[in-house]
Amino acid sequence: MGRQLAMVINLDKCLGCHTCTVACKNLWTNKEGREYMYWNSVETKPGTGYPRDWENMGGGFDANNNVQLGVLPEQSDYGDVLQYDFDSALFNGGGIVDPDPEPTWLPNWDEEVGDGTFPNNYYMYLPRLCNHCDNPACLAACTRNAIYKREEDGIVLVDQERCRGYRHCVQACPYKKVMYNAAKEKSEKCIFCYPRIEQGKANACAVQCPGRIRHVAFLDDTESDVYKLVVQHQVAIPLHPEYGTGPNVYYVPPFSGASQVDAEGRPLNVDRIPMTYLRSLFGTAVDNVVSVLRAEHDTVKAGGTSAILEILNSNNRFAL
Repeated sequence: MGRQLAMVINLDKCLGCHTCTVACKNLWTNKEGREYMYWNSVETKPGTGYPRDWENMGGGFDANNNVQLGVLPEQSDYGDVLQYDFDSALFNGGGIVDPDPEPTWLPNWDEEVGDGTFPNNYYMYLPRLCNHCDNPACLAACTRNAIYKREEDGIVLVDQERCRGYRHCVQACPYKKVMYNAAKEKSEKCIFCYPRIEQGKANACAVQCPGRIRHVAFLDDTESDVYKLVVQHQVAIPLHPEYGTGPNVYYVPPFSGASQVDAEGRPLNVDRIPMTYLRSLFGTAVDNVVSVLRAEHDTVKAGGTSAILEILNSNNRFAL
């Protein structure tokens, strides 16, 4: 097995601004057949996500490591593709141009809705892209051997010459980050900006992020932030590890220190984002991560230092 490039995303610093999505869209998915595609997306959680309700569509591997074909998303699950008259709306005094027909579902339709009741309602932002897994379900499901994992960096790609658009890969990916280009009749997905990587440049989504929440490096680079957060300190963990794919996009779960409050606004010593919900996303490993982060915050408040928080509070650094 070759080297593995990985990404760590610090959720506590995500602004929900979608700059990462715009960077990806402008660079990779602005061509025919990709109008509905967002290889990178930022979801509000709790929420149904993109495509709609992807967490309940199945895929991944069973207990015996057999690949499972889940639900094939319908076009409506990704949301309507709107066309805007920017010249009229922005430059010629035309005001807002209403879409026709009115959309019934869009990406981020439930943005910032979240869960809970005032004053203890809550939500968090969750950026998502292809995880370039150790054990990709898309690769296992492809009957054409069109999907492969590069030895030099572990990036998972679709060979467009071999692909016939059967979409088994779309069904098998439990994160639903493989998509179908109807114009080309091919499956397409995030390529982890490999042309940039080959030039020693980090992914566009990472470089453009104003919150500086993404760290990119090879997992075996012991001097990198990625290694320190994932391997050394073990505070960056994968999303839905139960799917069995071995994701290589890792998340530092949100830990703001804030708690729920009573009707008088007094702290209740209850986590703002319930641990039960974080476990539903990251598994039971999140308990130890939050415990470590809480201890590190307490150390700093007491006048000490924290190597973990120094990394997380720094600008994102790329080691390629």
